[in-house]
Amino acid sequence: MNFELVSTAFAQGTETAPRAPMWPMFLAIFVVFYFFLIRPQQKRQKETQSMLNTLTKGDRVVTIGGIHGTIVAIKKQGEKPVGDDIVILKVSDSTRLEMLRSSIARVISREGEPSKEIAGKG
Repeated sequence: MNFELVSTAFAQGTETAPRAPMWPMFLAIFVVFYFFLIRPQQKRQKETQSMLNTLTKGDRVVTIGGIHGTIVAIKKQGEKPVGDDIVILKVSDSTRLEMLRSSIARVISREGEPSKEIAGKG
């Protein structure tokens, strides 16, 4: 058998079609990822950092672990303005917990503002 003729016949029948450049598709995928994933995450991080920076004594907060309490004091740790500060939470009349500022998940109400919680909800 002459395999040279078979391979020559297959080679003659194939033509390569012109290919479109791939960079516009990659650019479109990056834009979609940016607007649907990266940008919202950066926005949430800025909001969280802003909330943590504005914590003050008297704020009612919820921790990442779900503990509700009122900020009694904030101890500065390190040289950073808002680094790894320790927040002291009053959970009940005789219970105070020390937590990192970064462990605060959200602020329920600020000092001087009326509480947003609904009584009797449960």
